[in-house]
Amino acid sequence: MCCLTPVFNDWESFQILLNRLEFLLKDHDLELRVFAINDGSTEQQPFLETKLEVITVHLKLNIGHQRAIAVGLQYIYNEVTDYDYVVVMDSDGEDRPEDIPALIASAEREHSKKIVFAQRKKRQESVWFKTGYYFYKNLFHFLTGQRISFGNFSSIPKNLLGKVVHQHNIWNHYSGGIIQSRIPYTQVELDRGKRYRGVSKMNFNGLILHGLSSIAVYFDFLSLRILRVSLYGIAICFISVLYILYQKLFTDNAIPGWASSLILIISGIILQLFSVTLIVLLLQLSSRKNISEPKADIYRSFIDSITKANDEAN
Repeated sequence: MCCLTPVFNDWESFQILLNRLEFLLKDHDLELRVFAINDGSTEQQPFLETKLEVITVHLKLNIGHQRAIAVGLQYIYNEVTDYDYVVVMDSDGEDRPEDIPALIASAEREHSKKIVFAQRKKRQESVWFKTGYYFYKNLFHFLTGQRISFGNFSSIPKNLLGKVVHQHNIWNHYSGGIIQSRIPYTQVELDRGKRYRGVSKMNFNGLILHGLSSIAVYFDFLSLRILRVSLYGIAICFISVLYILYQKLFTDNAIPGWASSLILIISGIILQLFSVTLIVLLLQLSSRKNISEPKADIYRSFIDSITKANDEAN
């Protein structure tokens, strides 16, 4: 089994993660290799006290959590052969190592035909974060028609990894890309752990961008929804104008003096909605035109060096 985790200046938590993984191996019959994706950390990787086989993939620059996961998945897919599952998890402790056997057991019950995600049934974050996450989930459902209640913590069977790494959208948002790709997946309820050390590197702006990235994965569906809403708006405005003109020209009903101004305002709204519809349509056509062949080997462009635990760079 391969354990993939991105790290950015969080080596103290990563060391604790390695210690927890060692305890996990004592209680379960598992063979484990850890692949740490050093996402352009500005802090030097310390000496790692571990008996595990740890391979650190050092990236040339910081490319973000989701892209670091995509690079790691492509590296394992192309460079590693002897494994059954790839477990994707965070290195800060919020994804608990002791839950890995539950993910693997669920994947085995599915005969390795589905990716298994950890669905959170109990979270450790603040009330503000839980409130924001609640609105994010509902906004995601409203805009995309899909529900998302899980993050990166997951188990990928080896036979599905090839499908995952050929998905463009995992470079923007890993879990959202899996949902959009229609690769079979299931969920298992697990509690979220507490961070080992320090504070999260994810600030408010980062959280907003992370949420927008998950929604951007569904640009095709989202553009169609925007088109539909714009067309409904144009239809309502057009009917309103016809109604006002009918009342003014063909009935004796008293029409306020501002009816002409209202018609001009509604006409302006129609023009704006038409412009939005045209822009979205052009963007959609452009995205279709620029679809490129999916490549599972672009990870090489991001890798600076590769080291094994406490060894010099290759």
